[in-house]
Amino acid sequence: MASIFTRIVNGEIPAYKVAEDDNFLAFLDVFPTAKGHTLVVPKKEVDYLFDLDDEMYAGLQMFAKKVALGIQKAIPCVKVGVMVLGLEVPHAHIHLVPMQSEKDLLHFSEKVKFPPEEMEAIAKLIADSIE
Repeated sequence: MASIFTRIVNGEIPAYKVAEDDNFLAFLDVFPTAKGHTLVVPKKEVDYLFDLDDEMYAGLQMFAKKVALGIQKAIPCVKVGVMVLGLEVPHAHIHLVPMQSEKDLLHFSEKVKFPPEEMEAIAKLIADSIE
């Protein structure tokens, strides 16, 4: 059965997309820990990040870097933190979290909620900031 991220990649589930190319997709986390919290995934479903082949792994990291720089331009923050989790969704992914302090990653289970119109505005703001 396809992961929820594969279903998003395939357009079966809506997402607040911020960037996309032939191999990768970035979209807002619907259970964010901070405004602008973004997930970056390869379009090819692979469960574990370190099971990606070298080219796909390097490409994912470079795509995430481009998205992180866009987040930093769009969302006021000190830095964009990077976290790799993945036990809940069997699809390799990277979390990019705008940080004001280390607490924003250390307290990762604390979620915030934004209304859909704000999520759309955040996604557009980030998308427009990616070069």
